[in-house]
Amino acid sequence: MDAVAVAIASGLSVKQVRLREALLMATMFGLFQGGMPVAGYALGAWMAGALQAFDHWIAFVLLAGLGLKMIWESREAGEERIHSPFRFNKIIVLAVATSIDAFAVGIGFAVIDVGLTQTALVIGVTTFLLCLPAAWFGCRLGQGLGKLVAQRAEVLGGVVLIAIGSKILIEHLHAGI
Repeated sequence: MDAVAVAIASGLSVKQVRLREALLMATMFGLFQGGMPVAGYALGAWMAGALQAFDHWIAFVLLAGLGLKMIWESREAGEERIHSPFRFNKIIVLAVATSIDAFAVGIGFAVIDVGLTQTALVIGVTTFLLCLPAAWFGCRLGQGLGKLVAQRAEVLGGVVLIAIGSKILIEHLHAGI
């Protein structure tokens, strides 16, 4: 659901989402959400303690940093911004940030011996299917808010990324108490 929320926030911050961009984002999110449990499983319980100690901080820093960058870039003049969240390098950072928890889950899968192939496929395909329309939904929502709120939509997208990062951080810190 974090990946879906990020896809919506990304759509909010642009005037138009092209099919190619939505497919790229959904594919990368699906690949990372499905692939990170596999990577975590490969490392197994050996890394469990070390990763769980700081995975939430990594996700928070990546998402909050991108959110702050989106807010900063919303101040720039001009209708069309070149800082689209649909650029490949930003999609990769977002995909990593929203899938770090999946890596830790993969480590847990190794401990309880889960059927990894089917599980990773279900996670990846489900993420893809949910994120593909989410980017368009965010864009349509931003368009529905009107021209008055166009610049604020990018700020809202940044705030949503910061909120998701904060949610991950708070959930992990609260669970550790």
